[in-house]
Amino acid sequence: QDAFSDLFNRFFENWDLIPSMEGRTWWPLLDVNERENEFVIRAELPGMKSEDIQLTVQGNVLTISGEKLEKAEEERKGKYYHVERRYGSFRRDVTLPSSVDADKIEAGMENGVLTVTLPKTEQAKPKKIAVQEHALTK
Repeated sequence: QDAFSDLFNRFFENWDLIPSMEGRTWWPLLDVNERENEFVIRAELPGMKSEDIQLTVQGNVLTISGEKLEKAEEERKGKYYHVERRYGSFRRDVTLPSSVDADKIEAGMENGVLTVTLPKTEQAKPKKIAVQEHALTK
């Protein structure tokens, strides 16, 4: 285990990685859930505030976009040996299988997770058809 740790440390020893992902694109992870009367979309946006996020809907396409900025100049000091956090602008287009009622869409942000609820239009909702009991006559 020590040999592996030494090898790992030496591998990154002289790297001069760029500390910023500025200008690069990244994609938040999404969950899309279809329910009987609505779609619910959850996006992981850690460290972002609601004012940094834009939502638009056109027809059956929801667009989530925004920009995640690096925190502070202090974080840029020193040499980076490994960078996984992503910064910069992003855009995700989610095509839904049926139309949504754009006037009733709700969105909220909690603990770095954006939740968007998109009610289906009346025409897109499934129609239940009652089956009548009829006496068979011959």
